[in-house]
Amino acid sequence: MSRSERIPNLGGARAFVLHRPHATVQAITRQLSAIGLEAVECWPQLPAEALAADFVFFDADLGFDEQFPWQPGEAPMPLVALIGSEAPGRIEWALSQKADAQLLKPVGNAGVYSALLIARQSFEAGKRLADEIASLRQRAGERQTIVRAVAALSKGSDDDRAYAQLRSLAMSWQISVEEAARRIVAMTENEDGGDQSHRA
Repeated sequence: MSRSERIPNLGGARAFVLHRPHATVQAITRQLSAIGLEAVECWPQLPAEALAADFVFFDADLGFDEQFPWQPGEAPMPLVALIGSEAPGRIEWALSQKADAQLLKPVGNAGVYSALLIARQSFEAGKRLADEIASLRQRAGERQTIVRAVAALSKGSDDDRAYAQLRSLAMSWQISVEEAARRIVAMTENEDGGDQSHRA
């Protein structure tokens, strides 16, 4: 693996700095500019256009949930927390935002580049993990649906024969076994609902 593959080129990226006017902001924007990023300063809230940002730096000392146009922990880009106070409440709030990296204040002439790289890698790893969890949940749900469809088709008798019937239905309908199972379950639920309303 070459060095250029390991370290991404950040030139042309856009970073919002959500912090009151301060020397910290100037230090960050100077470094961002040297790296090749466009820096956008804002306070006290992120504008809607920040949803398209590549990175967001935010003040963990004076920050609050309403500053962000998303729910806590659901940022659509990597976040870098700017931490000056080590008060437990402030650290806890920064953690609730799921910051991907941090910079300690006061910010000097270095640190922004490494924070950007760590934030991006952490953010992408989190996204991969979330996608994997969602895929596993979907597969688990599909398995449950297949079990329910097999139970409906077998009506308490031979499960192997019912599963073979489900596969045969899927082939004849030209759909996946999972989709066929969903149809069977939906038909069964409709029949059950109709029987109950009829009995009522």
